Amino acid sequence: MSSTSHTLPPEHQASLIDGKAFAATVRQQIREDVLAFHDQHGVTPGLAVILVGNDPASEVYVKNKAIQTHHAGMRSFMHMLPETTSETELLTLIGRLNNDPEIHGILVQLPLPNGLDARRITNAILPEKDVDGLGEVNAGRLAVNLPGIVPCTPLGCLMLLRDQLGDMKGQHAVVIGASNLVGKPMALLLLAEGCTVTIAHIHTRDTAALAREADILVVATGCRELVRGDWIKPGATVIDVGITRTQTANGKSRLVGDVAFDEAIKVAGHITPVPGGVGPMTIACLLKNTLTAAQMQIEGKTE
Repeated sequence: MSSTSHTLPPEHQASLIDGKAFAATVRQQIREDVLAFHDQHGVTPGLAVILVGNDPASEVYVKNKAIQTHHAGMRSFMHMLPETTSETELLTLIGRLNNDPEIHGILVQLPLPNGLDARRITNAILPEKDVDGLGEVNAGRLAVNLPGIVPCTPLGCLMLLRDQLGDMKGQHAVVIGASNLVGKPMALLLLAEGCTVTIAHIHTRDTAALAREADILVVATGCRELVRGDWIKPGATVIDVGITRTQTANGKSRLVGDVAFDEAIKVAGHITPVPGGVGPMTIACLLKNTLTAAQMQIEGKTE
């Protein structure tokens, strides 16, 4: 649990939260659950991933999703569409996938090229196939604490926190960043755990002062090394969602998070590294959501 002490020995180092190892365990459990699901229903969960355009980083990410889907014992359906794809064409494809019983999850890789309305596209996916959890129906279900599909990155963060802390009731959680993708759903998940939750955003007057009150600090801003060591309450648990590639003095590049790791590790109780912290959990939770979606669709029909 997070320490309430405000002094730490000078040699203190936070415990690293190994998201890579935890994600491997999650993926193995999903593989076993997929086999059991197939044995019971004769159905293999299927995930359709749609990529519009040829962004190299997105292509690598999407291909990795396909590999991990196969490793988990599920079927992967890739749809690589040209940059010139119209909104009507994309909506037609989503409609076809919505009606395909072999497809249990649909994911449209974001960001979309200019001219495509991400909100309209996301909401065209049936809620029970919305494995990103970004559609308004699933967002609303999360807001009122009903079962649904939760966005992958916040779900991964929650799983890491539960593993480290167990019961979080009464802890003060501060979420820095208020995006629909991470910040808002993360705050709702922590609220459901019984935390007292504060959300800081671009208009917050003294984010550092709020951060210093946090037993649990989740940072998802996209601003590299925004959170310094003196922003962190001694012993706090820090989840760093951000990832940015930056140039080093010798001309090479490295990945850094939204937290100044070298400073934070001397103050925090537990902390996720970048890379190897939250990142691996996002794809693991996509697989988890695909299985959840298949269970909702198949077991819901058989009950």
